[in-house]
Amino acid sequence: MDKNQPAEAHVLTRAQRHQKKKTKKNKGKAWLIALCVLFVLGIGGYIFRKELMVLAFDTFLADTVKNTLDESYAPIDQLPRGGGDVLMNVDELSKEPFSVLLLGTDQRDDELARTDSIIYSVVRPADNKVLLVSIPRDSYVPMVGTPTIKGTRSVTKINAAYAYGGAQMSVDTVEALLEHDVDYYATINFNGLTDVVNALGGVELPITETIENKQADHEKFTIEANKPIYDGTEALNYVRYREDSDFKRTERHRIFLKQILNRMKSVENLTKIPELIGIAGNNFKTNMRSDFMLSLAKTVILNDATPEISSHMLQGEGVSRDAWYYMLDDSDLEETIESINKWLDPNSTAEDLIVDDTDEGGKSHTDQEGQPAGDTGQ
Repeated sequence: MDKNQPAEAHVLTRAQRHQKKKTKKNKGKAWLIALCVLFVLGIGGYIFRKELMVLAFDTFLADTVKNTLDESYAPIDQLPRGGGDVLMNVDELSKEPFSVLLLGTDQRDDELARTDSIIYSVVRPADNKVLLVSIPRDSYVPMVGTPTIKGTRSVTKINAAYAYGGAQMSVDTVEALLEHDVDYYATINFNGLTDVVNALGGVELPITETIENKQADHEKFTIEANKPIYDGTEALNYVRYREDSDFKRTERHRIFLKQILNRMKSVENLTKIPELIGIAGNNFKTNMRSDFMLSLAKTVILNDATPEISSHMLQGEGVSRDAWYYMLDDSDLEETIESINKWLDPNSTAEDLIVDDTDEGGKSHTDQEGQPAGDTGQ
């Protein structure tokens, strides 16, 4: 054949032409299916990432976490939530407003355990809001139940309630002070805080000036300002620091709670939950059942943002008697009780939930966006 002549066209039969069109059509379908799968996995995975996190939590973590949480269950003598003998189910419990008394102890060696941090909180799962009412540990209040315990005082610093009668007396005393029930309590020893923070890879803290313990009878430490992340030891020192004021100290406790919650919500830290709870171990006790805590955890995961936190510290004045006490202001206490009442009402509006966050000098401890203001040391 002359190579300069065009090649003879290859004539296809009808069957061959049909098969060729079918092959092209199938290839087109394959590409379309592949694109659809990528869309579902990509866009769908982004849209439903929270649901996928909950699915992963239920599939891989729930049983392990539940078993560990069951070991931290420590009930006290009180009526169950929901009214007398009628128990609310887990779904109902995790949607209605409820109160939790947070007790942070700082027991070292053979010291008598007292509550270094006392926060009455109201959680509103339906609208993703939390109220934190800090009760200064030196508040001079009546102790509930002391007549039955030898060697106790009927009126003294509120942090002695835990030393006298553990979580039970702390709950009873706070209920009497704030005139509202404590639905749940949770006690954690600060000794477990260091390992928890380190397991999370540290925590962000808004420290704008160096914090340093200087007093002779205090443990010496320095926390540098403006670091991107702080380790467990620095976080522990941050919540322990008390050389400025009790108001600032309780503010730091609230800031830390918010920042640690932010840290735990990240996808990479979700799988660390069993490890974190294991670290807490004997340092954590609560009367919340594991099913309720797991349901609440999934509610937090499914929300678009970290709960909006409002805070207030009971106001008063320091006086020196046989020791230094914090005498609570009656009018502020009454206003706080009324505020708690609104927060526990599921029908309250956003305006009802506005909280006075100023200290005794009229200075606000939140920034313009309603978040805790940056902390400063001495």
